[in-house]
Amino acid sequence: MNPQEILAQFGPREAMEYDVVVVGGGPAGLATAIRLKQLAAEKGTDVSVVVLEKGSEPGAHILSGALMDPRALTELFPDWKERGAPLNQPVTGDEMLFLSQTGKLSTPQFLIPQSLHNDGNYVISLGNLVRWLGEQAEALGVEIFPGFSAAEVLYNDNGSVKGVATGNLGIGKDGEPTDNFQLGMELHAKYTIFAEGSRGHLGRQLIARYKLDAGKDPQTYALGIKELWEIDPAKAKPGHVMHSLGWPMDNQTYGGGFLYHMEGNKVTLGFITGLEYSNPWLSPFDEMQRWKTHPAFRQVLEGGKRIGYGARAITCGGLMSLPKTVFPGGALVGCDAGFLNFARIKGSHAALKTGMLAAAAAYDAVTGGRQHDELSAYPAAFEASWLYEELQSSRNTKQWMKKGLYLSSLMNGIELWLLPKLGFKSPPWTIHSTVPDHARLKPAAQCPQIAYPKPDGKLTFDKLSSVFISNTNHEESQPAHLTLKDASVPVNINLARYAGPESRYCPAGVYEFVKNPDNTDRLQINAQNCVHCKTCDIKDPTQNIVWVTPEGGGGPNYSGM
Repeated sequence: MNPQEILAQFGPREAMEYDVVVVGGGPAGLATAIRLKQLAAEKGTDVSVVVLEKGSEPGAHILSGALMDPRALTELFPDWKERGAPLNQPVTGDEMLFLSQTGKLSTPQFLIPQSLHNDGNYVISLGNLVRWLGEQAEALGVEIFPGFSAAEVLYNDNGSVKGVATGNLGIGKDGEPTDNFQLGMELHAKYTIFAEGSRGHLGRQLIARYKLDAGKDPQTYALGIKELWEIDPAKAKPGHVMHSLGWPMDNQTYGGGFLYHMEGNKVTLGFITGLEYSNPWLSPFDEMQRWKTHPAFRQVLEGGKRIGYGARAITCGGLMSLPKTVFPGGALVGCDAGFLNFARIKGSHAALKTGMLAAAAAYDAVTGGRQHDELSAYPAAFEASWLYEELQSSRNTKQWMKKGLYLSSLMNGIELWLLPKLGFKSPPWTIHSTVPDHARLKPAAQCPQIAYPKPDGKLTFDKLSSVFISNTNHEESQPAHLTLKDASVPVNINLARYAGPESRYCPAGVYEFVKNPDNTDRLQINAQNCVHCKTCDIKDPTQNIVWVTPEGGGGPNYSGM
């Protein structure tokens, strides 16, 4: 049965009414909900707010480096320290490295751009912070529904957003309802705020429906692959921050690594690969494993133990790719829109700030008797905020990075280091990009193959053992949430022309080309491995793969990430 047939047979769905529905229980969504309730308490009014979170709990699907700029958090909760927010490890030092295969060049401190100085910031687990934000939200009266995926946008007759519907539960792999079937429910709201994170499933539909990206550069992304390690206490440098550029990437492919020393003899480390790369033989996962073998990072990790793994796409086009953030009945906040500051490698402060700005606009509208119109006060408030000024100054950062390591290093050095010293708040020029990431992939025959070393099981690992420690699980009986528009495309086009790049760009071993008994090829989708990074939805050269929401609660269950 298709969803319409199921609804016709088992409907109508139960509907619940709220003033504001928030889709996504990450930093942006929870900041939205918290600020709404704070404003209501300050002004003696009542605003009903619900947050839908597809993970098993707030924080379960959250993955970030993470270095936290506490500016927005301090605006949300000036007393966050007294409340016990898990910002425990201040940054104590910054190190910026340019790597060759075995050597390194350390950037003098006075040449490190201000955007990469982290005085006053904290090394944190963003997942733990989100769990804490969930507790604060519930204490203020926010309803949080974990384990519920918002699967469908609902519209009013006039085309405005009415709310969302959660996915049906108990659908078998054949698409038919099982004995455990439960119809999804509808959540109606005067305004619906979408905070799904990078490449949001519903957010991308809204951008297309309302043409929110008209006149903007194509959005661009990166894939961040992260590990959490316990290291030898003798090697621990709590608060020390390392970033690297160069090896193992070639000079035309953007990639960079990070290693942050946390409290408790732990380090969080990872590698970010720009998804505009052109060589289909490249594997971001294997590049990350290779990066760890560089002496600068090997010496920190040897003798330690890997205890966590995960991956997530990063929306990094900045202001040049930022879509219109409002539409009739709702708004996009955080990485669902693309507010991350790639020059700072930070987005959680922007997620909190945009959630707060959207909340203020929604509160005024709801208490003013409005509904289902555009919250124009939200983008206006953003353009008057410190966040806009911050993003304006770094608007060209990712665009330069598409032009190779040397030119991008030179121009970003000029824009982020030299111009501020000369008194410029932002560059007097603007660089545009016109080609989406998926269209930059070249045919495999035009590119050199890349031979990756086998993992040693101590410092470097394979994908399946990595997915295992991400605590990822999906019920195998449910339909695959990784769907194909045309089942013939993976073999006839992707494998034939691009050597099957989905088997390499996926960091979780979801896509695998196998032989049929007659020796023909087919694509096998191991959907239960999916860590919800969304890379396939972004990088598939034919845009044939569409990521849809699985049953709520499925996916990774990150701990300490």
